[in-house]
Amino acid sequence: MASSSKALVRLLSRSNALVPFVQGRFASAAAATQAQPQMKKFKIYRYDPDKPGSKPYMQEYEIDLNKCGTMVLDALIKIKNEVDATLTFRRSCREGICGSCAMNINGANTLACLCPIDTDTGKTSKIYPLPHMYVVKDLVPDMNNFYAQYKSIEPYLKKKDMGEEDIGKISLKQSPKDREKLDGMYECILCACCSTSCPSYWWNGDKYLGPAVLMQAYRWVMDSRDDFKQERLEKLRDEWSLFRCHTIQNCTKTCPKGLNPSAAIAEMKRLLIGYESTGIPRQ
Repeated sequence: MASSSKALVRLLSRSNALVPFVQGRFASAAAATQAQPQMKKFKIYRYDPDKPGSKPYMQEYEIDLNKCGTMVLDALIKIKNEVDATLTFRRSCREGICGSCAMNINGANTLACLCPIDTDTGKTSKIYPLPHMYVVKDLVPDMNNFYAQYKSIEPYLKKKDMGEEDIGKISLKQSPKDREKLDGMYECILCACCSTSCPSYWWNGDKYLGPAVLMQAYRWVMDSRDDFKQERLEKLRDEWSLFRCHTIQNCTKTCPKGLNPSAAIAEMKRLLIGYESTGIPRQ
């Protein structure tokens, strides 16, 4: 019995002696891991109209991914905060809700807050503003034309038996079935990713309304509470408003919310053709 107790004491003493050694090995491994930075290069579009004679150019930045969040917006914020305070871009919610940080990342229009950083440090990530729009500065596009087009479709409820100021004062009921018709359209955050991926919008952005605005027009056409369905369709009869869409479906591919503007436009064409042939819009 005494020999067993001595053996146990010797085993415990050896185990205690190994603790600092094991702890030291783990600490060394952790330190080695932290000491190996993951340096990632970003090439970012730069343009400052306030500098006379300035032209757009690409500027390269390098940051350690170990000290940065996982999304492209995290990298942009880190660059602005720690590397170059002059870098300009829009951002707000960081949750894919506001659409402020829409830009072209590695060739695709998307939201920087929802786009993961490509962790392949051998590749350089390239970031541009939304294509075929005037640039205010760096990654900030001029959205005035886009918002003016959105305003032109009158994106609000219209009733024939009451004024606009009275609509908000009463409850307008809608059946669950009619409400379901708005799914896939009301979620649009007007980020313009779809419109600026559309070739028809690239070449005729001053006339063609584009996928985002047309989908919103369809949203109000399909709202059972609205009394101006035929009038809304009539406004879209001309060649530049609706039929300039050639169903390329770039808009559907690039939508960061997973919506389908191309399908909405096709359905509205069907409604308009039905209205022109019978005088009654098809349901």
